[in-house]
Parts: sequence; C-alpha cells; structure tokens
Amino acid sequence: MNTTIAKRALGKSGLEVSAIGLGCMGMSFGYGPAADKQEMIRLMRKAVEMGVTFFDTAEVYGPYINEELVGEALAPFKGQVVIATKFGFAPASDGSARWSELDSRPAHIRQVAEASLKRLKTDVIDLFYQHRVDPKVPIEDVAGAVKDLIAEGKVKYFGLSEAGVQTIRRAHAVQPVATLQSEYSLWWREPEAEIMPTLEELGIGFVPFSPLGKGFLTGKIDESTSFDSTDFRNIIPRFSSEARKANQAMVDLLSSIAAGKNATPAQVALAWLLAQKPWIVPIPGTTKLHRLEENLGAASLALHTAELQEIDLAASAISILGERYPESAQRMVNR
Repeated sequence: MNTTIAKRALGKSGLEVSAIGLGCMGMSFGYGPAADKQEMIRLMRKAVEMGVTFFDTAEVYGPYINEELVGEALAPFKGQVVIATKFGFAPASDGSARWSELDSRPAHIRQVAEASLKRLKTDVIDLFYQHRVDPKVPIEDVAGAVKDLIAEGKVKYFGLSEAGVQTIRRAHAVQPVATLQSEYSLWWREPEAEIMPTLEELGIGFVPFSPLGKGFLTGKIDESTSFDSTDFRNIIPRFSSEARKANQAMVDLLSSIAAGKNATPAQVALAWLLAQKPWIVPIPGTTKLHRLEENLGAASLALHTAELQEIDLAASAISILGERYPESAQRMVNR
C-alpha cells in the first residue's frame, strides 16, 4: 500500500489517521443524485492505495446506503483503515433515519450501533460520533452509552459533532472524547474562539467537515452556477446567487496565493487548515479521482509563516455573506 500521506494523531486518544481523510456523504446523498456505486467503490479503494486511512460516513446519509457503500468498498482493508460513522437522528415513520428529529437515547444508540456494524461489514466501529447534540438527553447518558459499547468491544473511539464547549467537557468527563467533527474552513472560523482552545486543553482531535466550504472554496462555483434540484446547497443562504457573488472575494484570495505556489485554491484552503494545529484532520468529500488527487496534494503543500499571516490578514477583511445552514438546521447546532 502506498502511504505517501503523513499520519496525524487525533489528540491524545491514540487514534492516528492520514492527515487528510475522505468524506463519503456526497457519494450517495446531499449534492445531487447518488454517484455510480462501482465507480465510488473504485474511488475509495484508490484512496486507500494513495495512503488515505480515514473515511467518514453516517447512518443518515441516504439514509443507510452510504454506510453500505463504504462497508463494501473497504471490506478488503479491515484493520488498515479507520471508518467513522454517526448516530443521533430519529427514525421516520417508514423506519428510515431522517434529519428532522434527534434521538440520542441510550437504547437507540445501541440499535444504531448494531445496524451500522452490519452495514459496514465489521465487528467494531472505529469511531462513533454523536451526529448532533440532543437537548432531550443528558450528554452524560450519551457518553455512558458509548462507554458501554466500547467496553463490549463494539466501538473503539467516541466522537462528538457540532458540540459546544460545556457539552464537550461534560461528555469527556464520562468517556474520553477522541475527536470533535464540526465545520471549519477559511469561510467558517467560529471554532477558533472557544472550541479549539478547549480541544487543545483536553487533548481532543479536530475533524473539520466542509473544509472546502461545500465546494465553494475550490473556485469552481460562481454566482451563475446552478445546482441539481436534489442538491441541498439550493436551500443554504450562503449559496444564494447574491451571497456567492459577494463571497467570491475569499476564492480570489485563495487563487492569488495558489498562483504563487503552483497549487490550486482548494489545496491552499486545505493546507491552511493543516497548518492551524497538528491535531486537525480535514475530510473533504469528492466523487472524482482527479479531485481526490488534488485534495491529497494539499498534505505536501507547505504554507510559510508569512503566507499564513498574509492569508489571515486578507481573510479578516472579508465579510462572508449568508448563514451556513437554513434556520431549521441551525437550531441543531449546540453552542
């Protein structure tokens, strides 16, 4: 196996993965119609060949079909890769998981774990995240339920997603949190204020999702871009035509840095993230081999102190227009 990508430790948990992972959601769901299954299996296996050891899915992606896809693709690499999945959404009336309601009751967590193990074709879940904090269930009960699954050998590591500082501390006191997965990129820097200092203090890793701003920071989207009717970016305020026009300033900044580095805007955006902390592992998603190669190239792109300062100074002068979620989803973020 070609392991050209450096490894990173996600905090002090003992969990070590490739410096860039692969977010798999968009292969099945979210960004338009599901991609061809066999092509995605080939893509994931190619990613392993290229040194990727960290793959991200969730029961609600699809729902269920993304876990099944990841399980099939990575079955030959058991023990060589880390697969993260997530619990925390309530089943719909037809039995499928849905985004609209939360359910992190301990009995439900256990049900999800058992079902995910089958879909992922494995006997242990490497990293099990609470997908969103459930205000109806004390976080101590959630952490305790995962602690039990860890004791039984069904889960290795516990993670949280989009959790606030107090929630992280309370959970960590019951069962050490290996990593937090939340949105973080040059156009969403809110975690820098309180979240990241807390993670550093507690020795928790950080996995930024949407590290390329749901594709915007690649420079391949502009105000005239139209999305498929099933693409959830259609309902995101930050992706309105007006917002895209205003937010182009951030892409222009990345493009200007990239031009001097023989790199792409996406590579600069990812390299910037990697330069923030040694315990950060972004998980850009893609369905295309050339994009995968481009993203992984960011792991060997060094940004010097002066370049990082230039980016920070220029970025601080750019006001990003539009919320990152519609209001209905915004309320599920725990701060």
